Amino acid sequence: MSYSNKTFLKDVFLITISAFGGPQAHLVLFFEYLVNKRKYLSEEELTELIALCQMLPGPSSTQTLLAIAYKKGGFKLAMLTLLIWMLPAFIIMTAIALFVTQFKYLPEMSKTLQIAQFIQPMAVGFVGYGAVKITQKLVNTKTGIVLLIFSALATYLLRSPWAFPAVVVIGGLVTALKYEKQEKMEKKKFVISWRYFIVYGGVFIIVASLGLITKSMPNSESISLPIRLFENFYRNGSLIFGGGQVLVPALYNEFVAFKKYLSSDEFLSGYALAQAVPGPVFAFSGYIGGLSMRNFGTWGIFVGSFVASAGIYLPGAFILFFVLKFWEQLKLYRPVRASLEGINAVSAGMVVAAIFTISENITPNFTNIAVMLFTFSALMFTKLAPPIIILIGIAGGIGFSLL
Repeated sequence: MSYSNKTFLKDVFLITISAFGGPQAHLVLFFEYLVNKRKYLSEEELTELIALCQMLPGPSSTQTLLAIAYKKGGFKLAMLTLLIWMLPAFIIMTAIALFVTQFKYLPEMSKTLQIAQFIQPMAVGFVGYGAVKITQKLVNTKTGIVLLIFSALATYLLRSPWAFPAVVVIGGLVTALKYEKQEKMEKKKFVISWRYFIVYGGVFIIVASLGLITKSMPNSESISLPIRLFENFYRNGSLIFGGGQVLVPALYNEFVAFKKYLSSDEFLSGYALAQAVPGPVFAFSGYIGGLSMRNFGTWGIFVGSFVASAGIYLPGAFILFFVLKFWEQLKLYRPVRASLEGINAVSAGMVVAAIFTISENITPNFTNIAVMLFTFSALMFTKLAPPIIILIGIAGGIGFSLL
């Protein structure tokens, strides 16, 4: 059954308000809503897109969702999807920046988020469920099992932004050697459309040039700072591999240690608050951009949050659309199709590694372990929808904080 774009966007909204816990937990929701429930694409196709986005700079779960939307409805649907996906977190993080600026109430605000104290252990349950399902469906050879173990160990131990694309390439190369087992397909003329890549590079050059020009003009800080912020986040969005866990230290070094737009306490407290907000981790950029322009009042916070959010998401989107244009052509070649077995296996290994990475920040007490097991079991053995499970967890957090 073919669903309308309107139905697709409604599904994206349901995913967005349920998307706690980082990119690996988000991928579980993609499988539940977009594959199992609606069948917009197959499990193999989704895993293929996940692996492709791991090799590209930018927010991996955001790009995966955009790739699905682009394949279904083109550029317009992809942009509407991005808007719905980022909007709730953007509004919340901008509001937090406003609240912090107006009332200096950050410590007390952090305490009120005890109601969301079960979100992180629930994320472990979501990721654990995703690891089991992905492994069951897509890793069914001895080579795949070996690559899964290699990927899980490499990405967990190395913690490098380059580990993610490197592991994907290695996994693909290993199984590409078995290309002779693939059926030959008729190849078409290989055509690359450079439109989106030109847009990506053009925006970068124009904004960097405007930043230099306005910076040298007297009394132009209210104009030059938003342009420079956009360039700063556009650059980070172009260079960050590995998602939010890599983005955060990069932003800390630039905006706290070097430019001193925020204090260390403001940055770390804001990041802690961002963990309790649904949607992409990259939405934290809006908070940083807002506080970077707080000296210009309320309008400055809105502008700073907007340009930071646009800057962090757009480069990854442009690069993704550029690659998707010739990805289907590449798959006509037997080595490329053979490489998908290894790419799927290492992608599953990254999800396994994420279980342990997320768990490191959680106190291993009885309550948290019980929440993890409840979440995993509810997903695995019941038909409860993810938003319902999350609401149960939030209700539990409220009750636990009251006690």
